[in-house]
Amino acid sequence: MDWMTGTNTVRTILVICLGNRCRSPMAADLLQSALPDCNVISAGLEPPPDLPADPRAVRLLATQGRDLSTHRTRAVDASLIACADLVLVMDSEQRELLEDMFPIARGKTYRLCEKEQTDVPDPYGGSQSMFVIVLGLIKLGVESWSARIQATEPTHHHGGA
Repeated sequence: MDWMTGTNTVRTILVICLGNRCRSPMAADLLQSALPDCNVISAGLEPPPDLPADPRAVRLLATQGRDLSTHRTRAVDASLIACADLVLVMDSEQRELLEDMFPIARGKTYRLCEKEQTDVPDPYGGSQSMFVIVLGLIKLGVESWSARIQATEPTHHHGGA
């Protein structure tokens, strides 16, 4: 996982799950909050077209002071992959599928919980408790990636130098 070296700067992050209704919208929203200088977008591998985020995800993020009410599903495509500096998926299977579909994703696609060495299970169709568990995993991944990305930011100098 030594992908960020020296001058690599992450400006655009693409977060992907299967349906783009639960995990990727939650993760993208929390990443955007943690990394306001980045452009964070989400998409799905097989999303239903133009649907809102799952109501349970919307309610759960509202308890965190976040608003998913304007989210609409969209499918990942080559242009989204091409513009992303970093692509985050929820599990190893999604990474393999994405890299097979879009070879340009190789070398910049990782699991959201890569550092934690775990997948983020799909809560769709599950209980609210499952959504809470999944949000906990998402938060771990967001904290980990946010810290890594912030650590690679160039130091800004102020004054007469």
